[in-house]
Amino acid sequence: MALGMNDLRPGVFFIYEGQPYVVLETHHLKMQQRRPVMQTKMKNMLNGKMYERNFQQSDSFEEAEIAYQNVKFLYAHRDEYWFAEESNPSKRFKLIEEIIGNGVKYLKADTILKAVMFNQTIINVELPIKMDFKVIEAPPAIRGDTAQGGVKQVKIETGATVNVPLFINENDIIRLNTESGDYVERVNKG
Repeated sequence: MALGMNDLRPGVFFIYEGQPYVVLETHHLKMQQRRPVMQTKMKNMLNGKMYERNFQQSDSFEEAEIAYQNVKFLYAHRDEYWFAEESNPSKRFKLIEEIIGNGVKYLKADTILKAVMFNQTIINVELPIKMDFKVIEAPPAIRGDTAQGGVKQVKIETGATVNVPLFINENDIIRLNTESGDYVERVNKG
């Protein structure tokens, strides 16, 4: 199916210069005496790189045929992240950090993810939007310490550091938004 400039919305997959991209953000620009353009922030699904491009009404694109399949994260080793197909655990594959992007901070063993497939090949993985993590290091909250708006940095079981409210302690289980990295709620008190 052919896509036009107005079909480019966040979450749409399309082919640009022979490679699959996903639209992250769009802004419609109308300039005086000129034709309108669509400012587009997009991510290359093969290498994970972000691009900003302006498209005109005359531009047309092919929709990228994207399929999904459940996979399980196994382990990380030297910037390689290993996964197995949920339905066939002997079928394993690896992706590198550049492709997965920020999501690597939230990968924990045995998590079920969605693999993104293009042309029968797995090109990336999508994490669940909300995931639970155990806090493994948390500085004590100091009374009257609200200069930072009542937040502190803690380390979660994957090794990532995140900002949380002052009442979060070591061994608490917290829920995070994996897209933004934001704290959502405390699930369990340690």
